[in-house]
Amino acid sequence: MKFVLLFSLIGFCWAQYDPHTTNGRTAIVHLFEWRWVDIAKECERYLAPKGFGGVQVSPPNENIIINNPSRPWWERYQPISYKLCTRSGNENEFRDMVTRCNNVGVRIYVDAVINHMCGSGNPAGTSSTCGSYFNPQNREFSAVPYSAWDFNDNKCNGEIYNYNDANQVRNCRLSGLLDLALDKDYVRTKVADYMNYLIDIGVAGFRLDAAKHMWPGDIKAVLDKLHNLNTQWFSQGSRPFIFQEVIDLGGEAIKGSEYFGNGRVTEFKYGAKLGTVIRKWDGEKMAYLKRTGEGCWGFVPTDRALVFVDNHDNQRGHGAGGSSILTFWDARMYKMAVGFMLAHPYGFTRVMSSYRWNRNFQNGQDVNDWIGPPNNNGVTKEVTINPDTTCGNDWVCEHRWRQIRNMVAFRNVVNGQPFANWWDNGSNQVAFGRGNRGFIVFNNDDWALSATLQTGLPAGTYCDVISGDKVDGNCTGLRVNVGSDGKAQFSISNSAEDPFIAIHAESKL
Repeated sequence: MKFVLLFSLIGFCWAQYDPHTTNGRTAIVHLFEWRWVDIAKECERYLAPKGFGGVQVSPPNENIIINNPSRPWWERYQPISYKLCTRSGNENEFRDMVTRCNNVGVRIYVDAVINHMCGSGNPAGTSSTCGSYFNPQNREFSAVPYSAWDFNDNKCNGEIYNYNDANQVRNCRLSGLLDLALDKDYVRTKVADYMNYLIDIGVAGFRLDAAKHMWPGDIKAVLDKLHNLNTQWFSQGSRPFIFQEVIDLGGEAIKGSEYFGNGRVTEFKYGAKLGTVIRKWDGEKMAYLKRTGEGCWGFVPTDRALVFVDNHDNQRGHGAGGSSILTFWDARMYKMAVGFMLAHPYGFTRVMSSYRWNRNFQNGQDVNDWIGPPNNNGVTKEVTINPDTTCGNDWVCEHRWRQIRNMVAFRNVVNGQPFANWWDNGSNQVAFGRGNRGFIVFNNDDWALSATLQTGLPAGTYCDVISGDKVDGNCTGLRVNVGSDGKAQFSISNSAEDPFIAIHAESKL
């Protein structure tokens, strides 16, 4: 009986790190600013068949409407209430999306904005996505309700200006946003009620926005109030998956490790470092990636890390990572970076799916970084699908790029296999395997790669899943012949559109 209790307690303690994905699926995608009706369709027609484990969705709760002159993406991060109506859709559409995605084994993770409400400088009124009245000046949010008692004005009524002062970072206002008093049980209960409503609908977990700006103990107090996941889709006693936005590049008062007890943390150093290496800045080389992970560059432990090449903030120059961050605008290097991330065993991986906007750089800063999703007079456009399976209407859909979609499959195939058979040329040509299930080769040098390498894979002919697919017993791209000794010859031009090759057990003919 003692052993049963012990194991059940261990399971409970570890539950918040488990994304609850099905069928060995190992990566999720952020469908940034997508409508609920489009996500429901995408789960059924693409994400489930291609092996994606889940979707991070934009905040589903009521937010302020900003007209300046068009509605910016960041209005989603200025809550007015916890009602489920936004430009992504209404509550019925949200419920339908969660049900349809869960029914095909694709989980939904909500971006939960619980640190704050809208900015203090906004005028009172009903200019919000559900039409609820609010008055930031007197801290009135009638649809929750919150009042002046529910904010941290008594601790700090100004902005954060010193990130080396943990008290200021967690009690003062982030960019003028009214900071909720999460040390009060009433506020904790209101936040938990919102999250529980979503859990009961069927979401699998949460990204906690601005977690760095909340005390870890306050977050834990909220998490302790949460329900178990809906048993229609999840096993009895399952706890919501938690990943916390903690920007810790080192050198500040707050560390990501302070949040490990609550769930995983977003490892921003990963994308920043990988971007620097792929760009070959600061003397970095891909050969140095041999020691990628928690033992190198100060990354958090792999079982506490959620990793990504870029996110909705830093692809616009916000958040963390600076100009080293790779995005869809740098497609050739970006595909290599995402390919490396998905092939390497470190962390739990999230792929970005973006939209285009008209960039306008002035003094090195994109003055159009605020632009919201593709829209007609503020109404978000449908995600249309072109005959070649790419997206239209200015939706980028990186997750549909063959090279990225096939590397998500690669990660699923090699799941649980050890990092193996590393090779490098001392510069920017590298290769590594995952046990006997997969092998990947990169050429990021300014000269051709030609080498015979030990793949660790069984003998046979394999389809390269970067240049093409395995279709009806044939390869639409390159073929790789692995000999009885596990070795194969690889040739990659330095001018190739995609200068990397990947093979795995299920791409074998």
